[in-house]
Amino acid sequence: MTFKVRLTRQAEADLERLFDFVLERELARDGGDLELAQEALLAMRAGIETLQASPFTCRKAGRSPFLRELVIPFGHTGYIALFEVEDAATVTVLAVRHQLEDDYH
Repeated sequence: MTFKVRLTRQAEADLERLFDFVLERELARDGGDLELAQEALLAMRAGIETLQASPFTCRKAGRSPFLRELVIPFGHTGYIALFEVEDAATVTVLAVRHQLEDDYH
C-alpha cells in the first residue's frame, strides 16, 4: 500500500524556517558550508517521502495510534516530523522541528 503524503502550511513553513536557520548559521561562520542548508532540506524531504510506504513504523506521539513522529537523521542530530495517518490512503505532516528544539512551532 502506498500513502499519499501531504504537508500542512505549518510544516512547509517549518521546512523553510529550518533551511533559513542553517543557511544563516553557515553564512555567519568563517568557511561555512553554504551547501549544508540544501543538504538538510533534501534530507528532510527524503525522510518525509519514506512515509509513503511505512508510516506505522514510526514512533507514536501521543495516545492516538495515528499521531506519530518520524526521526530524520542529519549530521550529529537531525529532525523530527510530526504527522498523522488521516485514513487508509493519506498521511499529513503537521510540523517539523530540529531534534534539539523544545517543541514544535
